[in-house]
Amino acid sequence: MAIRRTVTKQPGGRAPVQVTMRRAEVDPTPDQALWVVIRNSAESLLFENYAAFIEPIMCGGGPPRAQGRFDHVRAKLQLPFPDVEPYRLLKVATEVFMMANCGVVIGQTEHNLDITRGTTLEHADFDRLTDHKNPAEDRLADEEQLRLLRSTTASPQVSQQWQEYLVRIGQDRTIPYLDIIRLKLGDLQIRAGRAFGARECYGILRNKLTRPCLLELIWNYWLEEGMLVQTMNAMSWRFQNRRGPHDRDPLALVEIDPLRGLNNLLWGWVQDEEHRLTIPRRTYEYDHEYGLRLIGKAVPAIRGADSRSRFLEGFHTLLMLCSIFYKEDDDTTVVADGFPVLNALRDVHLVLTQGSHNQYGDLPWTARQEFLMQQWILARPEMREFLPRRIMVDYPEPWMDSVETMKTLQGWTDTSILHFRDMAIFGEKILLSIRFGEWTSEIHQEAAANWARYWRPEVQGYTYAYRAATGADLAAVHVSGQVNATLPSVLLSQRLPQRADGARQPLRAASAQRAVTDGAQPRALPSGSQRRRADGARQRKSPAGSEPPARS
Repeated sequence: MAIRRTVTKQPGGRAPVQVTMRRAEVDPTPDQALWVVIRNSAESLLFENYAAFIEPIMCGGGPPRAQGRFDHVRAKLQLPFPDVEPYRLLKVATEVFMMANCGVVIGQTEHNLDITRGTTLEHADFDRLTDHKNPAEDRLADEEQLRLLRSTTASPQVSQQWQEYLVRIGQDRTIPYLDIIRLKLGDLQIRAGRAFGARECYGILRNKLTRPCLLELIWNYWLEEGMLVQTMNAMSWRFQNRRGPHDRDPLALVEIDPLRGLNNLLWGWVQDEEHRLTIPRRTYEYDHEYGLRLIGKAVPAIRGADSRSRFLEGFHTLLMLCSIFYKEDDDTTVVADGFPVLNALRDVHLVLTQGSHNQYGDLPWTARQEFLMQQWILARPEMREFLPRRIMVDYPEPWMDSVETMKTLQGWTDTSILHFRDMAIFGEKILLSIRFGEWTSEIHQEAAANWARYWRPEVQGYTYAYRAATGADLAAVHVSGQVNATLPSVLLSQRLPQRADGARQPLRAASAQRAVTDGAQPRALPSGSQRRRADGARQRKSPAGSEPPARS
């Protein structure tokens, strides 16, 4: 710690002495540059950037950048349905947006899409952290200064740390974690381009080492728990004139005119249903990567071959240890110990990397495209007519109003979509920094301490949002040392709104969930007649609208 003594002399009196203490200097570590890359690259995929990217395309123009990729994908992607050109264009634009933001993107906003480029790891451009040419770059530099606890122009600069952190592989460079994986594959050569052959061009795909796509499926999981998918499915069912589960359908007045764009977009969305991921596909992958599951009638009994059953315990332990570290770190009379955080980071890293196989690369990519398209459709102005919103609530993204209104109309969970969105965004950044870090080889606590300080907003934001949504306080320290590792879907089911008569519906793990199904699955919400028949066996009739809200 640093102690500063200030002496101020006053006329005719004794000189008062003021003593203050501040945190000791934080030694920089090279992996701080990796966290800058991950945070900025993850934020480049935010909805506001996506909406700004595809708007000129949907208005008949070209993309702000990546024109060559757009022309290639547009010529290649065809749908076997008539009259779906607007939807096909949306699908093409979304894929090009993902391709353009795959890799390293530093400082992208909706205002500089035309000059921002997604690059390889070696060619990451950190100039926006030091140039300060406009207010956006000033805000970016200020944000990194708060996280790094030093100026972005101070030595060592982030660009210097990044070059020090990367390792050389022939003519290319990659991060240490991917280099270790490359060494495990033996003497395989690194192949460029379309090297998918089994003889002449067999080897390691270069772009997987030099330009990894920084995505986490937990982003999709929390938005699905927040009812994004169910809202879109409910609109699709009503578009097809399929009745809802209640005696009086809350969407009965949804009549979408053919004079505006939403009508044809929904037509294409419904026609393309067979080509999208189904609920079971996503659920099995949630289980494979994180040990997380959805609960509902539309979700089959999960019998996964490989489940990350230890993820929740390890991840929640890490969050709990971080809360202890922050309390110690804020106390200027002690030096916070980073070793417990380091050990927890190693445990979570091992669990995450065990799930980095099979569908890990492609399913999160596809799921992200589909969810972004759903958000954009739900954010359209036409939705305000069918899903009235609370004007005075300032949601950060326009699609969130539609989800909140749908939950109210259908009687689903009353937990705000804002908390689920926060967990999606914060959780993705945290897990990316753990997955791609070289934590199994790290033995110095300074790296873990710097990690906790850099990601403090995300860690504390995720912890609060989790408590607001599920009621479980991950920062609480129990006498037994154990953390709450109950599945979030179970906790969410236990917090469903009460029945009209004041009695809480019992939790049924197999049937208390899904609102509207995905893919070719049957309608999952129990109908009013089914509910009354079940209650009739007990000589009791439930009031209208008393069905338990579906969770997933």
